[in-house]
Amino acid sequence: MKTTLLEYGKYYHIYNRGINGCNLFRKNENYEYFLHLYDKYISLVADTYSWVLMRNHLHLLVRIKKELDVPYMVQTPEGQKDTSGSAKNLSVYKSPESVSFTPKKYKPSNQFSHLFNAYTKAINKRYHRTGSLFEHPFKRIPVTTNNHLKYLVYYIHHNPIHHGFCEHFLEYPWSSYISMLSPKQTKLNRNEVLEWFENKTYFVEYHNKEQIEKYKEMKINYSDDY
Repeated sequence: MKTTLLEYGKYYHIYNRGINGCNLFRKNENYEYFLHLYDKYISLVADTYSWVLMRNHLHLLVRIKKELDVPYMVQTPEGQKDTSGSAKNLSVYKSPESVSFTPKKYKPSNQFSHLFNAYTKAINKRYHRTGSLFEHPFKRIPVTTNNHLKYLVYYIHHNPIHHGFCEHFLEYPWSSYISMLSPKQTKLNRNEVLEWFENKTYFVEYHNKEQIEKYKEMKINYSDDY
């Protein structure tokens, strides 16, 4: 089955789970390391609006950056990778004749694959396992309406409650809900998310109401396993 590539400038609900339902995260250090890798690989190509890491699956709401905002991946004349290149600073190289590389943009789909592969390698080494950890390919659903965006924020934050890990959003540490309410700095696009809900108060009110009817109206086919 052909996999749809992630397109620049578009919102996506991205989700994945452990192969055969296996656990992705066993200890707190695993969650923390995944978030470290997420920042390393995904911040280059996407803005993040909400996320949750569950024991055997995960959900992300992202917007792929516009192509102009995605950095170049280039090789310097000395052969060292430079991941900070951009259209306006490629001029630091003396002239096109003096270098032997072709600057290329990071590809969003590849970066997500790199993330899952890097985490798999780390977990396999840590727990002396072999083979795949995630299902392939990772799932991606384009998000095209404001109502869908708002509902997905709720759906993602509600996932730990849905699966019985807690009774309230604030009780689960591995989601973006707490960061949305915190005054601390965050790499989340928190202000934009809160604008979708008008303000922080309505954000909380929306989360505290059952939104199942909105889920039915949008006719989104998510598996109960997620």
